Amino acid sequence: MADERDDQEEPMGENSTSEESSFKGRLQLKNFMFTGTSNSSSSSEPRRSQRLTMTQSTLSFQHSSPSKSKKRKTPTESPEPENKKPNRRKATTLTSTPTPISSSPSPKKKRTRKSSSYAPPSTYAHLPLLPDAIAPNLLILTIGLNPGLQTARTGHAYAHPSNLYWKLLFSSGITPERCSAQEDQTMPARFSLGHTNIVARPSRNGAELSKAEMDEGVAMLEDKCRRWRPEVACVVGKSIWESVFRVRHGRALRKGEFSYGWQEERMGVIETGDGEEGGWEGSRVFVATSTSGLAATLRPEEKERIWKVLGDWCVRRRKEREEEAVDDSVKVEVLE
Repeated sequence: MADERDDQEEPMGENSTSEESSFKGRLQLKNFMFTGTSNSSSSSEPRRSQRLTMTQSTLSFQHSSPSKSKKRKTPTESPEPENKKPNRRKATTLTSTPTPISSSPSPKKKRTRKSSSYAPPSTYAHLPLLPDAIAPNLLILTIGLNPGLQTARTGHAYAHPSNLYWKLLFSSGITPERCSAQEDQTMPARFSLGHTNIVARPSRNGAELSKAEMDEGVAMLEDKCRRWRPEVACVVGKSIWESVFRVRHGRALRKGEFSYGWQEERMGVIETGDGEEGGWEGSRVFVATSTSGLAATLRPEEKERIWKVLGDWCVRRRKEREEEAVDDSVKVEVLE
């Protein structure tokens, strides 16, 4: 096999000696050289691969897209007042919408407090009635409107902490010491003071009572004054005296016709022809301010000033009674 290989290689050597060595006839590199197309011959730019042209196109798109995004961002990156205007509008809408929601309940609460209407007796029928503290020949019989809920629950007159009844009795001098609601039944024996009401049933406030039932209570007050004969009937509140005046005169009080303090009329008057011997001139009437904590038409100092007028009379009359009692005891000893 080696011999055959040598024989075959000899002719090649002969040809190589006759011609110059070149790649003609075997590999023509000129055919693979890039000469450019007719369209691109005029351009002086070198040939670029398709992959590079693709990357440049994508890069040019990426470069162009930020410019668009910048244009889009320009309204957001505009001066602050332009951005704050829509925010302020949103803020106003947000703040304006909750204001009626937060403010609407407070008028409703105020309206419900001010516009409380009539409540029938069945509303508080489960609460007990308040007994009167009364005795013959009292110095003062106070006449209230009706028992409150706290008073009805405890069974003691003017028991609500905001009521000024016991405070005004002491500050005016009607009682020589500060008393409490739990002592209400001891007042006739200790200080010759009593209390009753024009309406017996309890309620939350005076607005839950009707004028009709208040007018019906006037006759009851007259009967109590005739029976027990207190020297003074102290009306605790203008509305009570309005009912008394309306029943007696068939009309309401006119403007300028009322003033707190002593009144010309009396209560429980017994005429000589009514079957009573000698008759009775009746109880003097003093209209004082309401002691309820809900009554805020007058200032506390004004209430104290009005009650002080009755207190001064009570102090003088109590002293006179004590002197009269001493004189009576001396007379009895002389007779014995």
